Amino acid sequence: MGAYRVAKTTIAEHGFLGVYKGYSALLMFSMPKNYTRFYGYQFAQTNVFTTKDRKNNFMCGLFAGCCEATLVVTPQETLKTRLVHDKLKETPQYKNTFDGIAKIVKAQGLGGLYKGYLATLAKQSTNQGVRFVVYTDTTKKLQQYCSVKVICDLFAGAFAGFCSTMFNNPVDVIKTKMQGVDAHKYNGFIDCGKQIMATSGPMGFYSGIGPRLVRVCLDVALTFTIYGAIKRQIQKILLSMSRKSEDN
Repeated sequence: MGAYRVAKTTIAEHGFLGVYKGYSALLMFSMPKNYTRFYGYQFAQTNVFTTKDRKNNFMCGLFAGCCEATLVVTPQETLKTRLVHDKLKETPQYKNTFDGIAKIVKAQGLGGLYKGYLATLAKQSTNQGVRFVVYTDTTKKLQQYCSVKVICDLFAGAFAGFCSTMFNNPVDVIKTKMQGVDAHKYNGFIDCGKQIMATSGPMGFYSGIGPRLVRVCLDVALTFTIYGAIKRQIQKILLSMSRKSEDN
């Protein structure tokens, strides 16, 4: 239908709040997801891939993406996707996020929350690998022309989000289909990809690219900007405390 018609139809049938279906699942998992991502990245940078070059930066991002995909993102994406798809059905079966969790686990066990795990793992690991490399390199370039770090973080983050989206949107399409209410139609990652190719052709792997670009670019831009600002502020506080301690 296209992004505009989907939004228009959703609002007409379910009101403006209809475009916020799946929001509770996204919000509930947002903090642990970002915590896991940046902790995993810092851990890998400090203990595993210690040499600071582009290759190791990419590997640290891959490690961070694997951590968040395994611990947080897969169940979050399964819930979010199913809540969104379920709301568009004539007779929705999920009342809210917690009702969705209970019914999925009751019907399919904990494994029901990990549908599309391999696709999510591939998506998140490559996402973060690309994003951290692009963000780091772009920030260095921008700082040559702009001294305001917040602005550099904002634009570098947006560009990192753009690059990661264009790179792995096919994986995201497969992941979304495997986690939706029609997940039973697919016998794994490869089968899902074959069915998309058979029914929609190569461009089927880039369905929804417009809305995803908007969402991801804003998301990554804000995430890196807020993370950078908080990190710098904490470093200032710790440095100030350290100096006071030395003076005393």
